[in-house]
Amino acid sequence: MTYRSFNRWLAGAALALAAGLGLAGSAAADDDMTFALISHAVPGDTFWDIERKGAETAARQLGADLIYAHHPAAGQQATLVQNVINQGVDGIALTLSHPDAMRGVIAKADAAGIPVIGLNSGLNEWQSTKVFAYIGQDPVVAGAAFGDRLNTTDAKHVLCVNHEQGNVSLARRCEGIEDTFDGKVSTLYVNGQNMTSVRSRLLAKLQQDPSIDYVATLGAPYAMTAVRAIRMSGRPVSLTTFDLNSRVISAIERGKIRWAVDQQPFLQGYLAIESLWLKATNGNVIGGGQAVLTGPSFVTAENVDQIAAFAKRGTR
Repeated sequence: MTYRSFNRWLAGAALALAAGLGLAGSAAADDDMTFALISHAVPGDTFWDIERKGAETAARQLGADLIYAHHPAAGQQATLVQNVINQGVDGIALTLSHPDAMRGVIAKADAAGIPVIGLNSGLNEWQSTKVFAYIGQDPVVAGAAFGDRLNTTDAKHVLCVNHEQGNVSLARRCEGIEDTFDGKVSTLYVNGQNMTSVRSRLLAKLQQDPSIDYVATLGAPYAMTAVRAIRMSGRPVSLTTFDLNSRVISAIERGKIRWAVDQQPFLQGYLAIESLWLKATNGNVIGGGQAVLTGPSFVTAENVDQIAAFAKRGTR
């Protein structure tokens, strides 16, 4: 089944369900239904463009409207959630990178009768925050798989570059690598909102510690910044990353990045809105009390051609 056919199948399945339940003339085509996606995205992070595109595609196919807003600061993200609660949306998808900051507004949404689904970040905390389901990848499992793959290389000292200190999912990726990698793992915290600073900090670290032979970035834009920092260092350091965009795909094709871990952000956004619609119109809950996982999978030089076309159009 092709990507386009899969999307049509999902939309058709949802509308067929609505028709069978007598909802096709109301909720399925109700232009008044509005859902919100609130994330912790940093401006310029292409990962979230892909996640948003998935949510917008689902909303459009379901005849609903979508509100998208984001802020990297936990308090501001909670304020954005409160804003859409005040607007009376029909469902909210939100990230749980800072779960404690979200608990209060999730409770307020529940009191207002608005279903809330978690996605992308906070797999270990989603059940305690009282969202009804969670869609994403397990960062510890992804990190552990990353470490296992490193063990098949000549890597001895890996630098894990964390672009958002305090983000629980990012920290767990580095922890997962450390759990399974047989060599040394160091973590470098950088300011993900300042790419110039990211490059200079990484360059300084590579010049300071000649034992570092692999770099693992935790997001696609930071991988591309790392490509330049490694080149400026003049050292033969291998680069790996979590997450994809079209530039990372190109870098894998050119041998500049050895691999990327894909958690399928388009799918996360799409399924979150689809699930909110089903919850609002038919009381459906996905997952059976377990997280719905969208990754991890590895994109390497051996399989990159299979998804390159999707990445170039901004959906992988």
